[in-house]
Amino acid sequence: MVRRIFWMAVGAGATVWAMNKANEAVHRLTPDSLSGTAARGALHLGDAAKRFARDVRAGMAEREGQLRADLGLDGTAVVEPPRTRRALRPEPGHRAISAAPGSPAAALPSSRSTTPEIIAETRQPRGLPGGNQTGRTPDGVG
Repeated sequence: MVRRIFWMAVGAGATVWAMNKANEAVHRLTPDSLSGTAARGALHLGDAAKRFARDVRAGMAEREGQLRADLGLDGTAVVEPPRTRRALRPEPGHRAISAAPGSPAAALPSSRSTTPEIIAETRQPRGLPGGNQTGRTPDGVG
């Protein structure tokens, strides 16, 4: 008889447990419960997106600060005075290399024709025909 009471109690307990689980499942699957679950999930996702955006902005600001410091854009750059350029002079024992035929550099005039001294030598004051330097004709019209 005790065995029958024991198994009856076990069966009643299992039935109560199964009924509670079934009621929970029914309650979870109602439209109100489904919409509440979706809303909570969306809020959680929105909070996670905000945290992610905040972390990205903080990382961007930190990296921008590092780049500004590395490039000297934060006011700590030391500006060196411009170096004076000096003309290259040929060293003894060195010779110039000429451009390859057909290259764009070969079409350039030679360096002899473009030096300032040569240009100054080739300029000659031009007089007008007949020795008249004023540009006027003898009758004053001109």
